[in-house]
Amino acid sequence: MDQLLEVKSLRTEFITEEGRNPAVKDVSFILRKGETLGIVGESGSGKSVTSLSVMRLISSPGIISAGEIFYNSREKGRVNLLGLKENEMRSFRGNEIAMIFQEPMTSLNPVFTCGDQVAEALILHKKLSKKEAKLQTIALFEKVELPRPNQMFSAYPHQISGGQKQRVMIAMAMSCSPQILIADEPTTALDVTVQARILELMRNLQEENGMGLLFITHDLGVIAEIADRVMVMYKGRVVEEGNVEDIFSNPRHPYTKGLLACRPPLTKRLHTLPTISDFMKEEADGSFTEIKRTLSEALHATEISPAETRLRHEELYKQKPILKVENLKTWFPVSKGLFGRVSEYIRAVDDVSFDVYPGETLGLVGESGCGKTTLGRTIIRLIEPTHGKVIFREKDFASLDGSTLRKMRKHIQIIFQDPYSSLNPRMTVGNAIFEPMTVHHLHPNNAVRKEKVMELLERVGLKQEHFDRYPHEFSGGQRQRVCIARALSLEPEFIICDESVSALDVSIQAQVLNLLNELKRDFGFTYIFISHDLSVVKFMSDRMIVMNKGKIEEMGNPDDIYASPKSDYTKRLIAAIPASQPDRSFLKKRPSVSE
Repeated sequence: MDQLLEVKSLRTEFITEEGRNPAVKDVSFILRKGETLGIVGESGSGKSVTSLSVMRLISSPGIISAGEIFYNSREKGRVNLLGLKENEMRSFRGNEIAMIFQEPMTSLNPVFTCGDQVAEALILHKKLSKKEAKLQTIALFEKVELPRPNQMFSAYPHQISGGQKQRVMIAMAMSCSPQILIADEPTTALDVTVQARILELMRNLQEENGMGLLFITHDLGVIAEIADRVMVMYKGRVVEEGNVEDIFSNPRHPYTKGLLACRPPLTKRLHTLPTISDFMKEEADGSFTEIKRTLSEALHATEISPAETRLRHEELYKQKPILKVENLKTWFPVSKGLFGRVSEYIRAVDDVSFDVYPGETLGLVGESGCGKTTLGRTIIRLIEPTHGKVIFREKDFASLDGSTLRKMRKHIQIIFQDPYSSLNPRMTVGNAIFEPMTVHHLHPNNAVRKEKVMELLERVGLKQEHFDRYPHEFSGGQRQRVCIARALSLEPEFIICDESVSALDVSIQAQVLNLLNELKRDFGFTYIFISHDLSVVKFMSDRMIVMNKGKIEEMGNPDDIYASPKSDYTKRLIAAIPASQPDRSFLKKRPSVSE
């Protein structure tokens, strides 16, 4: 294969008051024509900074302090991108080297239509007229399988779904037929079914155009499906590189072993997910000590036998339910006819009934738009139900007045998907945990409340000195731990976890899932665990509900549903889960949930 990109001894640093902090340390790699190189690692490993360095998009206080980036240009031959002036680099960026970012909503301009934003690149780089650019944009929208391409051209980003926004970004990136496409976490927050279709689309476009693909992710399951070679990064350095099959079958570095082990397995049930600390002990100076163990040893150490599962279910389901949901409906009016009458509804939750038992984790799984999040929020009455009952401890939540509802809410708490938007950026995390206790008059005085906050911080794996820090000073995983501590501050019986780990690295995700299970064992919590990720729901749940279009598709033991799904929808949901081993059958067209 022809060499497209060669990165030599790249070093990128950020200059702060404390000095120079290297984010990328002496990284070297090659990308060839038609090849997919997967760059994998946790947040902070340097993988995104590496890709931004290739694009020359490092802004102050960051600098590329050393190295060379050679690119074999279509028109100019081999050039060192680091030696180009900004206006020269601009002619390559978006034209010959394109990039797709993780969050399409922040990458798209909210005041321009989706079509205009793609057409702009064609007008700038291909010198097309507005009419020609529009026709080519609509053709690109057809190629990336966007529905109703003509209407999509005139749609604004807020009017389309996350998967559709990502397709617009792919169309924009592909508009100038680049030689290299850099995809930075392009599927992280997407449903597994949407993710599968996006991966397939990118693979097809790559084969059609013969481009090199630099695919960046924290999820080795995704890498197993799309990459030819893998480069594992840890604290700014490349710790392992090789053929994808070799990395999965025989990982050498303990960090790689840890990343592979963090993903919940689908073929066995575990007490605790392995984490990176099961394979390596990190030292204060940044070095590490390897813990000699294999992946199979780590998984076997916490495996749950079928007999244990049966015994647990017998104990759980002989109790009276703590929560009963009866014929619950949540409908949203979407259009009004003459004289203001509602003529149409979105049936987000449509006649749903189920029980939840004390100490149980009930999983809710399905695609975006299936109604699972609306159901969770209706139960706690963050959204008002249209019809039905939510009976918690013999009281109908759906019919409580405001003051009674506020008192009851301390018994049912919710942990949201995005911990950053759940926390007040101007309030210290200690006060964020402290405040609910004050509102609900828990504990005799503020001194006792502060003592409880300190205990909670330590309980969720944080430190007492974190009390006076603000949310922006923490990582995503740490912020989610703060949100868990805040939910625990009211000593609830019942917690709804709404996509509470979907945006986290797989290694941090494993730690948070283990923490939630540990808290359940220690405090006897009952959970409703909502996620689009069936493997995570299967790991967490005693029972599982699969939702589709506001209704329950099927319900039962997660192991039984995975082994023998009854509905075609569930079968397609399972088929879309990323493989745990490299699988080139991905290249054959997969059935999508919409088919």
